[in-house]
This record gives sequence, C-alpha cells and structure tokens, in this order.
Amino acid sequence: MKKILRNKLASQYIYIILGATLVGLSYNIFFLPSRLAAGGISGVSTILFEIYALSPAMIQMIINIPIFIIGWIALGKDFSFKSLVGTFWVPFIIFLSADIPITVTNPFLGALYGGILLGVGLGIVYKGNGSTGGTAAIAQIVKKFTGISSGYSQFIVDGLVVTTSIIVFSLELTLFALLAIYISGKAIDFVQLRTSATKLILIITEEEEKIQSLIHDGIDRGLTKVRSVGGYSNLDKTMIICVTEQPEAVQLKKILQKEAPTSFVIFLNASEILGRGFSLDRYYGQKL
Repeated sequence: MKKILRNKLASQYIYIILGATLVGLSYNIFFLPSRLAAGGISGVSTILFEIYALSPAMIQMIINIPIFIIGWIALGKDFSFKSLVGTFWVPFIIFLSADIPITVTNPFLGALYGGILLGVGLGIVYKGNGSTGGTAAIAQIVKKFTGISSGYSQFIVDGLVVTTSIIVFSLELTLFALLAIYISGKAIDFVQLRTSATKLILIITEEEEKIQSLIHDGIDRGLTKVRSVGGYSNLDKTMIICVTEQPEAVQLKKILQKEAPTSFVIFLNASEILGRGFSLDRYYGQKL
C-alpha cells in the first residue's frame, strides 16, 4: 500500500512539473511576444514589462509569495507543498526560456495556441492536485468553495485581471487576451475531464441475453441492466448501460449494427469514469 501511495505521489509531481513547464513556455512563446495580458500574475508581469521592462520571472516570483500563503491556509498543506513546486517552476522556466527563438507575435495566433498550451499545462497540473501559484491557486480556492469547474473558475478570476489591462494595452489586445483565457479554460476542463475519451452507451432491447453476450465477447466490458417499459409499445424491455473507451465504442457499434440492428442505442460522451476498468484495474486479479 505504501509503495502504491509513493508511486501515486511521484506521478502527481511529474504531472505538476510537466504542466508547469508548458505554462512557462506558453508565456514566452505566445503571450509576451503578442503583448497579451492573458490573466493572472502572468498578465500583471506582462503589463509591468510593457511599462517598466521589469523581469517577468522575477515579478511572478515576488507576487506569488503572499498568494502562496493564502493557498496554504485555504487549501491545506498537501496541496500547498505541491503548489510550491509549480509556483517556483513556472518562473524558473520563464527565466530559462527568456531568449527562446520560437515566438509568435500575431495576437490572434498567440491567443489561440497560447490559450491551448496554457490550458493543457494547467489541466495537467490540476490532475496532479497542484497549482502554478498566482491566480491559478485563487481559482482552485474558488472551485473548492463554489463547486464550479476549474476551467470556469480560472476564467472568472483571470477575466477580472484582463479587463484592467485595457488601461495599458488597446481594446483589441484586451479582447484577444480574453479569448486566450476562454480557450485555456476549455482546455483545462478537456484535460481534466477527458470529455471524448470514454463513451456511455445505453442499449434498449428485448434481446437482453444476446446483447449481454455480444458485449462480453466482443469488447470484454461489464454492464448494468435496468428493467424498463417501452413508452409506445408498453412492452417489457431492458436498458443495458455500458461504459467503454472510444475504440471499443466504435467496435461495439459495428457489432450491434450487424447482430442486433433493431436495438435502440444511444452513445453519449462520458466526462470522467471512476471504478474498475478505468481508474482501477479491470479485474480483481483474475478474468471474470
């Protein structure tokens, strides 16, 4: 058990370092060259760099200290220690990549691809139960006490910061910055929830045993059966609920179209699946 916990903790720190690296690169490759104050402390450092030419890495390091203390109090020591890694890793990457030769100055491309890279990076950090400090930590606090998603909480917090940048930058650049944080919010939720990775399949049929065999033999997945009554026919039916990975859903669709074409089948995106076969090993040590 201790070994499993250690491996889980190690994987979380790997997530945090990887995600924080992407966050730092998104700043130097896209946001700073495009003059986009895309929310948070990075947005503040962009504004200060524009006015006083102050080091963005140093500014982010200084501002993050009091915010880190707030996160420590509100979110707990475990989260805050992991947050400590992200908090200092992001400005470290910004410092190392300050002279990176690959940059994008077009504000639309900066908002689009910078938002995607930033959102993917933050989503990976959040999957490691960490933070990159700054308003990312504040967004996690908002999520904890309001229940809204990480993506939308990040959008709300950063939106407040971005709207103040209109004083320094033009309205056009401010709108591009808002676009960037909206895109990053969507990317955060996509990474955290994996919206297209799994499918929830509902099969309404009168051939219960046949469909069950097709699922077990065809894709080796479990299922749940719910007794139901047809609203039009008033006949007894069975609704079979099955969750699969995307490739398995495609395979099952072909099987059902061939072997049970009269069954009523619904394919839905499943945002996140917890349980055996997904977040846990599929079998209890043996094939059932």
